Amino acid sequence: MAAVAANVAAAAEDREPQREAVPGLESQWRQIENSESGRERPLRAGESWFLVEQHWYKQWEVYVQGGDQDSGTFPGCINNADLFEDQVNWHLRKGLVEGEDYVLLPAAAWHYLVNWYGLEHGQPPIERKVVELPSVQKVEVYPVELLLVRHSDMDTPHTAQFSHTDSVDLILRTAREHFLVSPQEETRLWIKNAEGSFERLCNTRVTVLDAALKTGQVVIMETRNKDGTWPSAQPQAVNTALEEEEEFQGQPGICGLTNLGNTCFMNSALQCLSNVPQLTEYFLKNRYLEELNFCNPLGMKGEIAEAYADLVKQAWSGHHRSIVPHVFKTKVGHFASQFLGYQQHDSQELLSFLLDGLHEDLNRVKKKEYVELCDAAGRPDQEVAQEAWQNHKRRNDSVIVDTFHGLFKSTLVCPDCGNVSVTFDPFCYLSVPLPVSHKRVMEVFFVSMDPRRKPEQHRLVVPKKGKISDLCVALAKHTGMSPERMMVADVFSHRFYKIYQLEESLSSILDRDDIFIYEVSGRSAIGENSREDVVLPIYLRERTPARDYNNSYYGLMLFGHPLLVSVPRDRLSWDALYHILLYRLSRYVTRPSSDDEDDGDEKADIEDKDNIPKPGHVAGASSQDSGPEQAGPSSGVAGGSRAPVDNSPGPSHWPQRARRKHLFTLQTVNSNGTSDRSTFNEDTHAQPYIAIDWEPEMKKRYYDEVEAEGYVKHDCVGYVLKKAPVRLQECIELFTTVETLEKENPWYCPTCKQHQLATKKLDLWMLPETLIIHLKRFSYTKFSREKLDTLVEFPIRDLDFSEFVIKPQNESAPELYKYDLIAVSNHYGGLRDGHYTTFACNKDSGQWHYFDDNSVSPVTENQIESKAAYVLFYQRQDVARRLQPQPSSSDPPASPACGSPPNSEFMDVN
Repeated sequence: MAAVAANVAAAAEDREPQREAVPGLESQWRQIENSESGRERPLRAGESWFLVEQHWYKQWEVYVQGGDQDSGTFPGCINNADLFEDQVNWHLRKGLVEGEDYVLLPAAAWHYLVNWYGLEHGQPPIERKVVELPSVQKVEVYPVELLLVRHSDMDTPHTAQFSHTDSVDLILRTAREHFLVSPQEETRLWIKNAEGSFERLCNTRVTVLDAALKTGQVVIMETRNKDGTWPSAQPQAVNTALEEEEEFQGQPGICGLTNLGNTCFMNSALQCLSNVPQLTEYFLKNRYLEELNFCNPLGMKGEIAEAYADLVKQAWSGHHRSIVPHVFKTKVGHFASQFLGYQQHDSQELLSFLLDGLHEDLNRVKKKEYVELCDAAGRPDQEVAQEAWQNHKRRNDSVIVDTFHGLFKSTLVCPDCGNVSVTFDPFCYLSVPLPVSHKRVMEVFFVSMDPRRKPEQHRLVVPKKGKISDLCVALAKHTGMSPERMMVADVFSHRFYKIYQLEESLSSILDRDDIFIYEVSGRSAIGENSREDVVLPIYLRERTPARDYNNSYYGLMLFGHPLLVSVPRDRLSWDALYHILLYRLSRYVTRPSSDDEDDGDEKADIEDKDNIPKPGHVAGASSQDSGPEQAGPSSGVAGGSRAPVDNSPGPSHWPQRARRKHLFTLQTVNSNGTSDRSTFNEDTHAQPYIAIDWEPEMKKRYYDEVEAEGYVKHDCVGYVLKKAPVRLQECIELFTTVETLEKENPWYCPTCKQHQLATKKLDLWMLPETLIIHLKRFSYTKFSREKLDTLVEFPIRDLDFSEFVIKPQNESAPELYKYDLIAVSNHYGGLRDGHYTTFACNKDSGQWHYFDDNSVSPVTENQIESKAAYVLFYQRQDVARRLQPQPSSSDPPASPACGSPPNSEFMDVN
């Protein structure tokens, strides 16, 4: 600063006038005090005023007012020495007061005085700016003195003065000039607060006053590393690793993203967006810096755009094999709470949020005006569409709009009055439906009443919106069994989760549910001689010793598959039920031998005496019950027959003894099978749950677990229902098909003055440079959620939209309607445990790569199409040619679309 002051002083001396050029004293007074250039003129923001020491100026006033040019009151050269703290740095003294220590002169008056009288040798002129502060204009005598330092050298500050009205950008430019930063290097500023913390100066367009910068504050300039990272973003402990990473040099853009925990959805969306050429060039060439919108109330203060820019610069630096998107994940969670934590999400939902956030952060419209939406009202489509697009651009103008936004034509027709409403609406991506089959494949197990038959697994084709009765009808075609003799249940954890009624919807059954269909007797009286049967749910339980201090308590644990057993109401006794169940379990429960029966006779006698029906537990028949011979087997067959329905040998054909050993005990339980109910009353019409309780030794001896778990597969299980692939064009046709609005979303007809279920048709009017097509693979209803794994055939090149765009077309430019694929977001797996990956074409090499979190591998084009394709990115061909670098005469011709290298090791991702 001293050198600058000396130069200015020398220049002032050079301008010192000759004595004969000095005007008369009266003229001097008028020019300094009263004229338009004098000190009485009003202040104007931005102009320069100068400080003159009060004593010298008073001496000058005495001199000119005396009227004698040869007077001894001549003031001599302007001397402001008393206004400075020292004669080296020429810092202004603190606490100077106008009118006591100095006077202020406009630039013209100052230059007059310097020309007439000169400036003391070596002294710098004290020039200050007029600033416009809230509600007042004033000369800023004390500007803000800031200490500028580099992030790499915090101990060597450079002092620079700035006006309160100077922009932060001026501070940045001053720092870059002083520290000799090249134009190619990217820099940013931080300030050090009084408590020692650091804060980013994000918005360089604000003033020093708005940024609340104070004299003496340290401003740090940080320069981006070659690998796209910022020094401040890396802890000191990883500096060595960073140096090694910077030494790595790979293909820009071929960079993985670390999975932070269920963040594959985010990684997939980011990789797709990173490979949109014009958007990536926009960030790499720092065009975003001029368009950051920090004051948009709908935006995120530029933070999402800056975080995304950091990711792009790192990924395309060529210095990273993979990067950790932790800062970006934190920013996303901060502004969109649904993405907080580490739950799995939808890549398309993240993509939608990111595109909207980038748009608002980079919106060139700083203050959005109110725009009224207008209906077509019979006007030509061309006029209405142009008006709609102009209105959209008046509020939304960003690189996202330039790249991804197109225009729909929406036509609504009232079903009552026929009123037609036509509007044109912008879109950022197309969510196209997949052709959905109205059929559904369900796997069930059929359990026959014949105990000799193992359960059968069946694969049934039923209406997607059908009822439980439709499931029974479908099974009847395979088994020949009447649907009237079937009951459907959901079995979970050895118990009945739900027993369905015939009129219930199939949508309440999920694909992962274990569905059993049981053969039972008729549910109601049939004919005059028939009787009503009771269907009893039967559970199997085993007594297990619990760890108790006296080992006297026994727990009960469910096992095996539950049963639904038909019992004639008039045969509803414990002893009869025991034999019925013994018969139903005979395939995997061994009948005791005669020796076992002898061993158990005495015990059985005791048991029979002690086990008259008691609340909650009955082990044998009471004296009022029929004996074993009279009870016999019963399967609930109409007509009073006590033989099994297929006349197979049952317990009544076995050699009978008056007493036999019981293999298990029975008791009533609740639907969970975990606690006892009240005593089973044989006269009641209630249908209790019955538990078969086994002692561990008896179960081990007589119960065959392997046989109990056995089942057979019906021939239908071997049939594979092949889903025919669909073309992407079919999905787009479905998107533009007329549909009727749902009851939850009616349209208000301005003619009828009421909400109507109007017909709606969407047409494509104008397509964007980069078209995002979202395949709606996930279906959500009130009762069910499913993923459609239909193979959608989509072209890699020449996707032609000319047949779908209804705007009058320019036939001389067919490339305006043809698109080439540049990226695909894939989803593998189901709804609960899916995984996202990406195929993307590198804009520089034209090579396709497969991005699986931090792993990146080259692939061929024939690997891209799969059932996992979820979000497709297409680029218009005219844009691709515009962005393609012009090859030199020595370069080989480049392919117009992404291709694959001739010699590479490819990974099979299918």
